[in-house]
Amino acid sequence: MDRRPGLSPAVAEVRRAVRAALEGRTGAVVVALSGGADSLALAAATGFEAERLGIRVEAVVIDHGLQDGSDAVARRAAEIVRERGMAARVVAVHVVAKDGPEADARAARYAGLARAAAETGADAVLLGHTLDDQAETVLLGLARGSGATSLAGMTPERRDAAGPVWLRPLLGVRRRTTVAACAAEGLDAWSDPHNTDPSYARVRVRERVLPVLETELGPGVAEALARTAEQLREDAAAFQDMIDETIEDIVEHAEAGISISVAALAANPAALRNRIVRFVVESEFGVSLTRAQTLEVARLAVDWRGQGPIDLPGCAARRVGNRVEIVARTAS
Repeated sequence: MDRRPGLSPAVAEVRRAVRAALEGRTGAVVVALSGGADSLALAAATGFEAERLGIRVEAVVIDHGLQDGSDAVARRAAEIVRERGMAARVVAVHVVAKDGPEADARAARYAGLARAAAETGADAVLLGHTLDDQAETVLLGLARGSGATSLAGMTPERRDAAGPVWLRPLLGVRRRTTVAACAAEGLDAWSDPHNTDPSYARVRVRERVLPVLETELGPGVAEALARTAEQLREDAAAFQDMIDETIEDIVEHAEAGISISVAALAANPAALRNRIVRFVVESEFGVSLTRAQTLEVARLAVDWRGQGPIDLPGCAARRVGNRVEIVARTAS
């Protein structure tokens, strides 16, 4: 237990979550710090636990430059943790308009954190997403009809092909707990005005949808959504193992693309067949197929009636003999 006399239950809960994430690690870590309650509570707990474990830690504050005075907010967040003896730095990033404000800011933020981790020599970056964030992610995925992969939400640990491990120690911790932890430790958390702006879908889910669900369905909705995400992540991992075992036997390289055995694809149940189609297209062409596109490609194996090539983003799928070929668009 982490309950020494005078230790806040909220502080103890956050520290336990961070300790579990740091177990077995020896290299330096970076904490993503915005100055909000979630990231401040995470930084304070990481500083405490890292010192006990002999792990070097640095807080990195990303200044997106999207709000007036953002540089001052970033500097203040860094000062708060420096006052507690933690190394901290502010990294200014340039947000490139491409996929929408939230996605563009996120891409710039993660790129900035990855660069800072590399410069620091850190193998892991700790992010302050909470159980509430997970519940919001699942609801947004449901609304978009995004499928099981999206509904699986955020993973507690993820490593990209290159770069640091991304850790989310607080996915089992409620947002109210991080707020209470900050209050108990005298940490002055910043309130991001974007977090109350109803023009963002996530804010509407947080401020309107989840409270209605809690009122109408009873308490525990957020926890239930987070459990659903965890179960779906387990399913997704099992499916990925099956795909990894199957893929080498049924997929071959083709000119300007890949080909999949019709017989093998048709022999798999629909859930696995559709995942194989999505996986090979994304791996080869970096394209995420919609469900409608996935089903059309799968029909080339299970419902072949002489249909012609199917245009997909950046590529095309076609039936050639006993294979389904997916090739670059210019080769179709």
